[in-house]
Amino acid sequence: MSRLDSAIRRLQAQRICLNWAVDQIDGEEGIILELGLGNGRSYDHLRKALPGRRIYVFDRNISPHPDCIPPDEDMYLGEMDEMLKAAARDLGPAAILAHADIGYGDPEKSAKNVALIGPLIMPLLRPGAIVISDRALAFPEVEPIALPEGVEEGRYFMQRRL
Repeated sequence: MSRLDSAIRRLQAQRICLNWAVDQIDGEEGIILELGLGNGRSYDHLRKALPGRRIYVFDRNISPHPDCIPPDEDMYLGEMDEMLKAAARDLGPAAILAHADIGYGDPEKSAKNVALIGPLIMPLLRPGAIVISDRALAFPEVEPIALPEGVEEGRYFMQRRL
């Protein structure tokens, strides 16, 4: 499979999972977490799908498309582990949905990032919260969620906070 085909499949899986989660949290209280803003595509998708919901964004620096820059008060900029700890102090367990796009092209670097960041997301999640991620995360007190139709195993991952 070409890298282009792989990227297209990943983005399609991401959209299917995000849309599924948006339907699942309808009527539920809670904020949204976007870990890894990148160019802002998934942030933009979430803010359009969830108007009026507060979306907190975490990234090392901001470099999205100019139309996809979150308000300053909704951004945590810096090293992800430090920003997640700060957010846990600021926000507590208030998130009903977290999207974590935290992988790298390098599998070893991705594994280290997931091991560092995964446990730091937990204090921000309400019971019943959904976590969607591009990498499998090892969380205590979560259960896997079956992927929606159209998403192949291993392409994207979903879990629910118990």
